[in-house]
Amino acid sequence: MKRNATAVWNGSLKEGAGKLTTQSKTLENTQYSFKSRFEEGTGTNPEELVAAAHSGCFTMQLSAYITEEGFEIESIETKCDIDLVDGTVISSHLTVNAKIKGISDDAFQQQVTKAEKNCPISKLLTAAISTTATLL
Repeated sequence: MKRNATAVWNGSLKEGAGKLTTQSKTLENTQYSFKSRFEEGTGTNPEELVAAAHSGCFTMQLSAYITEEGFEIESIETKCDIDLVDGTVISSHLTVNAKIKGISDDAFQQQVTKAEKNCPISKLLTAAISTTATLL
């Protein structure tokens, strides 16, 4: 399986602007700029997109592992915080809140750790990855 996205940039770094389009067209000519990345401008930015990818991938992986163990998932919500420092993404922190019928906190934490290590986006990242998980 291969997926793709295209970025088009016009102009200089600070005054220019870009548009992103994904293969699925979920993002289609979505704007991004210096201001949306480093200030408070309108549009998205690469770190926000990495956060979306990591939280989505991790949540699907966790769902697969919990389902394999025979538990019923009511909901899993994952927020991802990406830290960009001096031009380097240094960390990705996942905050998880889940409602799962019948699972113990120990069993849940084991599946969270397994998903953190094994989701494809976690494997892609070289930054430090951490997770805080709460069973509701």
